[in-house]
Formats: sequence, C-alpha cells, structure tokens
Amino acid sequence: MDAGLKTNILVVDDDRDIVTAISTLLAKEGYNVYKAYDGLEALDVIMEKDIQLMLIDVMMPRMDGLSAIMRIRLSKNIPIIVLSAKSEDTDKVLGLSVGADDYISKPYNPMELLARIQASLRRYMHLGSVTNGGVGANRANIITIGGLELDVENKQLTVDGENVKLTATEYNILELLMRNPGKIFSAENIYSSVWNEEGYAVENTVMVHIRHIREKIEINPKEPRYIKVVWGLGYKIEEVKG
Repeated sequence: MDAGLKTNILVVDDDRDIVTAISTLLAKEGYNVYKAYDGLEALDVIMEKDIQLMLIDVMMPRMDGLSAIMRIRLSKNIPIIVLSAKSEDTDKVLGLSVGADDYISKPYNPMELLARIQASLRRYMHLGSVTNGGVGANRANIITIGGLELDVENKQLTVDGENVKLTATEYNILELLMRNPGKIFSAENIYSSVWNEEGYAVENTVMVHIRHIREKIEINPKEPRYIKVVWGLGYKIEEVKG
C-alpha cells in the first residue's frame, strides 16, 4: 500500500451499532470506511466506489450477505470477510462456498478482526488484483504444468491458453502448489502458508478454496487432472505434461 493512500473498506450489517463500532475501529487504524445496511446497499457502494475489502453480515433484510457475495463475485475479486453470529462449521463453509475469503464469528475480538483484515489485504495487494493485464510475460517467471501457465510476475493464470480469474486466496494456494509439483501439503500447511497464521481445524476452509480452484482449472472437477487429494495427508498438484 502506497503511503498516503487510504484503503477503502466497506462494512455491511443491518445492526447500525455494529457498523458504527467497526467503522470507528477501522478509522483509528487509518482505513477509509464506507457503510451499508443490507446487501442491496452493499452492491451500490461496490459499483460506485473503489473498495479494497468488504466485511459483511449474513442475515440482513432485502438481500442477505450470501446473495450479495455471489453477485459481487461475478465482477470483483476483492477480499470478503463474512462477519456473522452463526458459528457452526456448516455456516462457515456455506459462506466460503459462495465466494468469501475468510469468516469471523460475533462477538468478534477487535484485534483478531484487524489481523484478519490486514492478512487479507496483504494477499490482495501482493496479487495486484490479479486482473492488472500485465505487460509482456517473461518466460522465466512462468510456471507451466500441463495446460496451466502461472505468470508469477503479473499474477495471471491461463488454462489451455484462456485467462482465468482467481481471487487472491485462490491464486496464493495455486502458486504454492505449482511451485512445488508432487509435494503433498496438509490443510494446515496450506493455511499457514497462505493465511500467514497457524491453522487448527481448517480442513473445511481449505477444502472449499481447493474446490473453487478445481472448478476454474479442471475440465471435470470431480475427476481432477491437476490438484489431487492424498487421503489422510493433504493435497498436491500433479506433474502433468501438456
């Protein structure tokens, strides 16, 4: 992040007290905060403003958080953190399944919330929004496995010659695997490498992101050619030749 440029964060919740509390916390940290109180308002802000990260509740009137995330993911790859009173694993997986990058339960710890925001922004800024449309690729900076070509300089992926759009989290997982073909990574290994924090009981979180990646790179995600599960151990990417 360039000095002097504030990061724009959108906070979405129908509880105005929560929006005010989070906005105050983020403003003290130097972030520029936008507010919305349901999914439809969130869509309006996303379309009008240059938002770098969104915090969004699930249960809201007019349009719920999950529906809003699905709409936003059609055109934006910004980090999205679901903030919800629901804490069951199935609800977390549902949030991740529709395109969220992370999940934090209410009541939230302010320091944990800030840490997750900072980690998500680091991944996103490092990726350069994935869709920068970089200049000519230097072949020395391209990792090729079968029909996958990952340009690590411009942070772009092509599959059989077609550009594929990834979120920051998806990109970082795929880069980790492609830099280490044949190596098995446990869910905890992947989580600690990509999220930059220790992971406990993170299998579902990683599994959902792996599934998203497969849907984008595999002809048949149910019979993957590239990303394989090694049962009881983790995931690896096969050393496939074109």
